[in-house]
Order: sequence, then C-alpha cells, then structure tokens
Amino acid sequence: MDELFEKQQYLTTNRSYEQYAIEFSLPDDDLMAELIRRTHLSFTTAGMLSGVLQGRLLQMICQMLNAKIVLEIGTYTGYSSIYMARGMAADGKLHTIDNNPEVADLVSEFIDRSGLANKISTYQGNALDVIPQVIIPEMVGYFDMVFIDADKENYINYYELCIEKVRQGGFIIADNVLWYGRVFDENNYTDKETKGIIAFNKHVLNDPRVECLLLPIRDGLMMLRVK
Repeated sequence: MDELFEKQQYLTTNRSYEQYAIEFSLPDDDLMAELIRRTHLSFTTAGMLSGVLQGRLLQMICQMLNAKIVLEIGTYTGYSSIYMARGMAADGKLHTIDNNPEVADLVSEFIDRSGLANKISTYQGNALDVIPQVIIPEMVGYFDMVFIDADKENYINYYELCIEKVRQGGFIIADNVLWYGRVFDENNYTDKETKGIIAFNKHVLNDPRVECLLLPIRDGLMMLRVK
C-alpha cells in the first residue's frame, strides 16, 4: 500500500509522523485494503477516502458510545461507513447518504462483502431531502452520532437539520474543517466550499447547544458534543 501514501496530502500531517502512527495502529484488513485500491483505480477523487487512522478513530468513537443509530452524510465508496458500522452495537443501524450514483455499485459490493448489510442502510439523493423526508420519520429514538463529510457549503444546513435529533451526550463530527489551510485566509478564498467551512466553524463555536473540539487530524475533524 506504500504507493498510495507517497504524497503528503494535508499540512497538518508530517509524512513520517503519519507513517509511524499507521505502523503502531491496527491496519486495514484485506477487505478495506482492497476497497482503497478499487477506489483509486475507479475514481480520480480517491483523496476523499477517510484513511485508516480516521477510520479507526470513527470506529472507536462508535464503540465508546455503544452507538445504535448513526447518520453519515457523504458515503463516498463506503470506507468510513464500514468502519463505523463495525464499531456500533450489534443491533445498531447506520444510515448513510450520497448523491453520486456512480459510487453506488462499489458501495453495495463492499457492504455486502463486509457482512454488515443488515446494519447499513444506503440512500442516494440530496441529504437535505432524504434526512427529513425518509430517515427521521422512520426513526425510533435519536442519533448517537452524525458524521458530516459532504458538500461543504451545506455543512450548516446539515448540522441544523440533525442537531435536534442527536441525543444528549451524542456527537456530531464534521470532516475537512481545516480545508487544506484555506480557512486561515478567508479574504483570499471566496469559493463556496471555503466560505461554507469557515461559516460552519464559526457557527458551531458560538452555538451554546454543543461543546467544540477541533482536532488537527488529516484535514481537520470538528467534534461536537451535544449538551
């Protein structure tokens, strides 16, 4: 797998430090390693993969929460979906949404092969429609965790759509909140993605409903504990 990690992708991660962390963490199993390879072979956007350190972190958070209901906004090829489902309670259910039908076949194949098809429900469509119209009406209880990793300009919309359905002590985690360092220079980056991330970071920092912790892991993870 070394050839997939030659280029340092995030300024937060010194390549030597990251490689050391990977060597002293549980590695991807054969299925997940194959999913990484297939993603690289099939798509030019493989940099969107969470990676083993982030995948294992999400799995452990689900384990610590004994999570039974998790929402993922942004399935991509299902790498983080499988890791989170592995960490959930035996009777848990992960709802994961993507708006790219090109990834659907690969996602379905690897979820089936993971043996977790009974724990993972996939949805294709706009999450702003799927969450209130399909997922929430069928829910019994509250989300233990929400993982946001989709179109950056809608981070605040996703957050506000979900927060009242997250249990007290549950978590909302948002990926890419450092956005390749562009958040440090908002005057020079006027694209909708950068503006969306900057606005989201400020929004949650000033929201009394949550406690914030921004972790400089990969491209930045915002951890929000619902009070």
